[in-house]
Amino acid sequence: MLTPQDLQLLRDLAPQVLGVVARRHRNNFASAEDAVQEALLAAAQKWPEQGIPTNPKAWLIQTALRRMTDLQRNEIARRKREEQVPDFGYLSSSTTPHDDLDDTLNLFFLCCHPSLSQPSAIALTLRAVGGLTTAEIAKAFLVPEATMGQRISRAKQSIAASQIPFEPLTGDERRTRLAAVLHIVYLIFNEGYTASSGTQLHRHDLASEAIRLARLLNTLEPNHGNTQGLLALLLLTDARRHARTAPTGELIPLDQQDRSLWNTAAITEGTHLLQSAMTNPEGVGPYTIQAAIAAIHDEAPSTEQTDWPQILALYDILRKMQPGPLQDLNYAIAEAMVHGPEQALQRLATIQGLDKNHRLAAVRAHLLEMAGDLEHAIEQYRLAASRTANTPEQRYLLTRAAQLAGSSPKQK
Repeated sequence: MLTPQDLQLLRDLAPQVLGVVARRHRNNFASAEDAVQEALLAAAQKWPEQGIPTNPKAWLIQTALRRMTDLQRNEIARRKREEQVPDFGYLSSSTTPHDDLDDTLNLFFLCCHPSLSQPSAIALTLRAVGGLTTAEIAKAFLVPEATMGQRISRAKQSIAASQIPFEPLTGDERRTRLAAVLHIVYLIFNEGYTASSGTQLHRHDLASEAIRLARLLNTLEPNHGNTQGLLALLLLTDARRHARTAPTGELIPLDQQDRSLWNTAAITEGTHLLQSAMTNPEGVGPYTIQAAIAAIHDEAPSTEQTDWPQILALYDILRKMQPGPLQDLNYAIAEAMVHGPEQALQRLATIQGLDKNHRLAAVRAHLLEMAGDLEHAIEQYRLAASRTANTPEQRYLLTRAAQLAGSSPKQK
C-alpha cells in the first residue's frame, strides 16, 4: 500500500502528467485524462511491490502515453496510428522544469476556458488540476456522483467540440485568459470558506485546494500582481477559519471571535505577498484590494479598534474597479462603522440584484439592530435565515432573532 506521502506525490504529479499527455495529443482531452487516471491506478498497484521509480513523473507519462497509443489502435487506421505514436525519447533530460510549468499552466487555461459554464469549469479544474475524484467533487458540492460525472463529461465534450488547441499561449493570450483562471480559484475558495448549503459552515477540503491551486498559479506566474494578490487574499481570509465556528459547529461572527486562534503564520505570509502585490509594476488588481481589506481586519486587536475609515476607502476603490451589488453591500457595512447605520441603510435601499440573497437581509438586520429598530431587525434576521441553505448560518440568524425577541428559536 502506498504511504500518504506517496499518494500526495501522485496527486502533485497528476496535473503535470496530464499537461504533457494533453499537449502531445491535442484536442483529445477526455482520452488524455482517462489515460492519466489509468496510469495513476497502475502506479498505486505496482509501486508498493516494485518500489517508486527513480523518475516517477516520467514513469507516469510513459504509462499514460502507452495507454493513449492503445486507444488510438482501436480508433484509427494503421498509417495514421503510426504517425501519431508518441516518441518516448522526449522523456529524457531535455524536458525542462519550465516545460512542466507551461504544461500545467496551459491545463489551467484549458479547464477554465470561456466556452465552459462556471460550474463545469470549477468541476473540471478540481478534477484535472486538483486531482480530486468525481466522488470527492460531488460530495463537496452536495450533488450525486452521477450528476457530477455528467457535468465533467459535458465539459470534456465542450472542449472537444470547440477544437481548442492545447499548446503554449502567447503572453497576450495568457493575460487575457488568466482572469478567468483566477476567478475560478476564487469561487472554489469562497464555496469552501462559507458553503452555500449543507450542515457545515466550512468545507475545508475545497478551501485548502483553492489555496493549493493559488500557490501553484503564483509559482507559474510569480511576477503577476493578480496571482500574488489572490494568494494573499485567500491566506489572510483563511487565517480566521478556526475562530469562525464553535466546537459545536455554530457560527461565530467577527466581532466575537477569539483572535488568538487566528493563524499568525498565514497572516505573515499573506501580508508579505500583499506588500509585493501592492508594488507590482503592472498595477493593483481587485484581489489585492480585497487582500488589503483582509489584512486590516487581521491586524486589528478588536472590531472597535479596526481602521474602518481605511476599509471604507478601499471598498470605494473596489466598487469603482469592479462594480457590483456585492461590492456595494460590503461598502455599506464599512459605511455603517464609520458614519452610522442610518446612512448605510439608505444605501442598502438602492442596491439592485440581491433581492433573493440572504446576505442583503442579514446585513439589513444587523444595521437595523445597530440603529435600535429591533422589531424590523428580527423580521430581517428571519428572512435571511429562510434564504440560506447553510445550516450554521441559518441557526445563527434564527438565534439572533430569538435573542432580540427575548425567546429561543424553539419558541418561535
